[in-house]
Amino acid sequence: MIDLKPAGQGVIDLLRAVDSTQFDYPTPCTEYTVADLLRHLDEVARGSAALARKIFEPATAGSKITLSDSDWRDMLRHRLRELAAAWADPAAWQGTTDVGVELPNEFWGKIALAEVVIHGWDLARALDRPFTLPEPTLHACLDHVTDFVPNAPIPALWGSTVSISDDAPLLDRIVATTGRMP
Repeated sequence: MIDLKPAGQGVIDLLRAVDSTQFDYPTPCTEYTVADLLRHLDEVARGSAALARKIFEPATAGSKITLSDSDWRDMLRHRLRELAAAWADPAAWQGTTDVGVELPNEFWGKIALAEVVIHGWDLARALDRPFTLPEPTLHACLDHVTDFVPNAPIPALWGSTVSISDDAPLLDRIVATTGRMP
């Protein structure tokens, strides 16, 4: 079992720095602007929390955030906390779930971690902010992406691995594995 709270809190900490003038900023995830990335993080939080609770039905995952609403930050904070709380339940990590691709729930939890860590880094880079996470979180994410990305069940889910030094910081190695230039 992996604790997703530090990764979620890392993104929550970044949300204070986001204002509407930055919504169109590009991110290292080339298909997303900051606004797109925030919507994607919301989707990840809703969907992954539902997966952890084994109630994966679109209607139960909640409505999408609307960035024009004044409470979008509070809503996304809440959903990131809910994501972490859902995966804190040991039962979430048991069994398998099919959402078009059937994987062990342990993988779904690790995918949720990777999504929050990597897209948190994307957001931090777009905002020119630091993104620091504890070593256990980074090690868990690196272990997952090192194994999962080259064998992902959906081709082109991530970019081609970028070569960097084996002694590079953990976060740099994570994002390089997913095709981003640290």
